[in-house]
Amino acid sequence: MNRRRLALAVLPLLLAVTGCTSGTADDEPAPRPAAAERPSPFRDCATLSTAPTATSPGSGTATPTTATPASPGTTAPNGTTARAAGGSALPELTLSCFTGGAPVVLREVAGPAVINVWASWCPPCRKELPAFQRLSERAAGQLQVVGVNSRDSRGGAQSIGEDFGVRFPILVDQGEALQRELKRNAIPLTLFVDADGQVRHIDASGALDDTRLAKLVRQHLGLAVPA
Repeated sequence: MNRRRLALAVLPLLLAVTGCTSGTADDEPAPRPAAAERPSPFRDCATLSTAPTATSPGSGTATPTTATPASPGTTAPNGTTARAAGGSALPELTLSCFTGGAPVVLREVAGPAVINVWASWCPPCRKELPAFQRLSERAAGQLQVVGVNSRDSRGGAQSIGEDFGVRFPILVDQGEALQRELKRNAIPLTLFVDADGQVRHIDASGALDDTRLAKLVRQHLGLAVPA
């Protein structure tokens, strides 16, 4: 009799414990939403095929001057070989834009333009990027500054843009296609493209500062930009 009374007393406790652990799927907490992707610090690429004009919003103070491209085979003061006076067309490549949207045909980037090939893991690239950002501000409406992020992670490139205040448009070249076409292995590389879409000079001297960058723009594109 005592055992029967004990069993009856314990039964409700067992049922109560079972009810706490056997809820339905509706009782489970909803999964947390995935963290939103950080907005890109870079501008989109929609206007790269439109030639810069002096009446563009935020026009800078660059002014036309007389360019004096180096002769074929001559050596520039920094030790790099300058392009021939006639230049050469940009490679036939189509690259994606960091911010998404339609891919960009490189030959359709309207000059004058300065195209910088860089990566977040490259110390001289990181060192010179702020100078390119300042050039994009000082010469707005006179030339375009475009970045080509090469063999890099999206997170690394994004962090550099955020930390260094880089805002100009960035194309993505994870397979180093542009470097292969140019037959160049190392970065940074900087291409100076004139208004006719001809590459007037490729600089591979290392980290460029404001003064050197302004000098190259004047020499190869015929624009005077304050350093």
